[in-house]
Amino acid sequence: MKTIVVSGYKNHELGIFDQKHQGIYYIKKAIEQRLRSLVEEGLEWVIISGQLGVELWAAEVVFALKTEFPQLQLAVLTPFLQQEERWKDETKSYYQEIVRQADFVESITKRPYDNPAQLRQKNEFLIAKADGMLLLYDEDKPGSPTYYLEVAKIREVKEDFPIIFITPADLDILVQEELHEHHDW
Repeated sequence: MKTIVVSGYKNHELGIFDQKHQGIYYIKKAIEQRLRSLVEEGLEWVIISGQLGVELWAAEVVFALKTEFPQLQLAVLTPFLQQEERWKDETKSYYQEIVRQADFVESITKRPYDNPAQLRQKNEFLIAKADGMLLLYDEDKPGSPTYYLEVAKIREVKEDFPIIFITPADLDILVQEELHEHHDW
């Protein structure tokens, strides 16, 4: 697998409204574990659409991994131009810093938002361009990742398209491991 789409919930869907939230550490650690093993198997590109939450945290993980794996690259393929236009200034700055460090940045529809079909087009385009998907998702809690997953599952049925999940159980295990490591028993 040379390219992978990484996505998951937006921060507000996870109840995370602050970049200092403890949960982000565990989410990034889970993403890092998956990406690290994929890079060791030949992964070259991580593709995100630049949405807030899991995707931007994944970008931070890619930047951290680049020190060890300089061949790893990040593409930010937004669904439309100026997706950050209505975001708060602090959020905009964070997003723009991610975009500035990305290896490739492009908008799929080449125009500002004008209809929801642009989001569907983004899902279809990114799934078509990738060799697999890494998704932070809970089957019991549908949310924005559901739309990506529907497109990915269609491709998975037709051809070899791995969908790698990070589940709440995976995150729970990470938390337990960390607690065990950092406590004297």
